[in-house]
Amino acid sequence: MRGVIVDCAIYRDGRRTQGPEDFSDALDEARASGDAFLWLGVHEPTEKEFDHVSKEFGLHPLAVEDALNAHQRPKLEVYDDSLFVVLKPVMYDDDLDTVTTGELMVFIGDSFVVTVRHGEGGALAAVRHRLEHEPQVLRHGPAAVLYAVADAVVDHYIEVAAELQADLEELEAEVFAPNAGDAKGVASRIYGFKRQVLEFRRATSPLLQPMNQLAFGTVPYVTEHARPFFRDVADHLTKANEYVEGLDRLLSDALTAHLAQMGVRQNDDMRKISAWAAMAAVPTMVAGIYGMNFEHMWELRQSWGYPAVIVVMAALCVGLHRLFKRRGWL
Repeated sequence: MRGVIVDCAIYRDGRRTQGPEDFSDALDEARASGDAFLWLGVHEPTEKEFDHVSKEFGLHPLAVEDALNAHQRPKLEVYDDSLFVVLKPVMYDDDLDTVTTGELMVFIGDSFVVTVRHGEGGALAAVRHRLEHEPQVLRHGPAAVLYAVADAVVDHYIEVAAELQADLEELEAEVFAPNAGDAKGVASRIYGFKRQVLEFRRATSPLLQPMNQLAFGTVPYVTEHARPFFRDVADHLTKANEYVEGLDRLLSDALTAHLAQMGVRQNDDMRKISAWAAMAAVPTMVAGIYGMNFEHMWELRQSWGYPAVIVVMAALCVGLHRLFKRRGWL
């Protein structure tokens, strides 16, 4: 277990205290004191490694299965002896323009908090460090840890949304640039961006219902004094969801505008092709008539016939060119 346990500590009256190294003994000590709780942090445990934890803390088998398999939607599950919450931290790689998600599972029960982390994102060392400097928050017990973890995850949602917004503005500038029609792969970039926003939405949208349940409902291990903290998290999550919805709408509008620009550009090209074809049709028609070899033709009987035909063809082509130019076809 030493390879997967990130940290294990007893907190009494909002402050970290020394305790047994073995988490089983530490849990017994926390429960015996009555005013303390144990926070155990685990990173990507195997089934065998987590089996001892689940038995010692009395975790529900269904929740344990979800914690081990990962790939869960954000949710809140209430069991007889514990509360199980799934969170999905989001990371954004600005160089690759990709959104990736990790997973955080939080178990809350009688005098304990167990956090299980999957993926590179969602490290809890900073959250634990911040909480240890805020004993007035930690005094609320295990619910305070759940609040701090959820608050950190949701606040990072807003940071990622701001980064996506900045990249979207650059993409919009490219779409609406004067030479946007010459840009290659703009539509595929917009579509790829929409997929990243969709991945982001899968993390933020399902979390709203659990946060509202924690903020306004009656949930075990979450006292009335802790609910205002979750209301604050729910407000921030609503803001993050509005960001995500706005990004999705803007991307849809940008894609529509790009396709409309491509259609206009194609129409312009077709008009130019049609105009040049119309001008080419005049000499082609005259040449075709001359190819019939009639007896009475300007070129055969009159010396001025051939130059006259050339002048007429040139005049007609110039007249058509000016007409199309004036109408904006050329």
